[in-house]
Amino acid sequence: MSITLIIIIITCLVSITTFSRPEDMAKLSFSPYRVYHFKEWYRFLTSGFVHANTMHLLFNMLSLYFVGRSIEMAFAVVLGSKWYYPLLYLLGLVLPDLYNYYKYKNYSGYSSIGASGAVSAVLFSCVLFAPWQTIYVFLIPCPFIVYAVLFLIYSVYMSKRGGDGIDHRAHFFGAILGLIFPIIIEPQVMQIFLRQLLNP
Repeated sequence: MSITLIIIIITCLVSITTFSRPEDMAKLSFSPYRVYHFKEWYRFLTSGFVHANTMHLLFNMLSLYFVGRSIEMAFAVVLGSKWYYPLLYLLGLVLPDLYNYYKYKNYSGYSSIGASGAVSAVLFSCVLFAPWQTIYVFLIPCPFIVYAVLFLIYSVYMSKRGGDGIDHRAHFFGAILGLIFPIIIEPQVMQIFLRQLLNP
């Protein structure tokens, strides 16, 4: 079984079981205040395995399903190991939350949930390796690079709208991570991206 499917199965199981248990969702969500004052560091990870509702879960997991397996293979071939993939995913869960940790560590009213940062990191890594590869969004064919741009536009809109407890800002930090992580591991990835981009 692929690493992507394992992540999806675990995330779906945890998320679905917390839909009807708001107290469990609260215990797993990312609360900078509780991390800082009560040392609940586990929240950096667990918040990525709970989602606000079915639509939030489906959006993230379908995005991961379409791009995750491609990144597994690309990392194995180009970076030399498929284990860079779960490392990227874990970093995508933790690093985007650092901004909110320092900003809201003394504000008890802030919390966020979702795997948006990690999914965005995987998505944008995939753009580096195959920007014109087609995925299907609601049965409509769409190149990765176009889907990535739409993903960010959606994030901008939802970030400004707010009020849903989802950290849409994490999409941006995850995107940056996804773009620089493979290049740091293997600088030649930039050449691969430019070659693919200019030769659709």
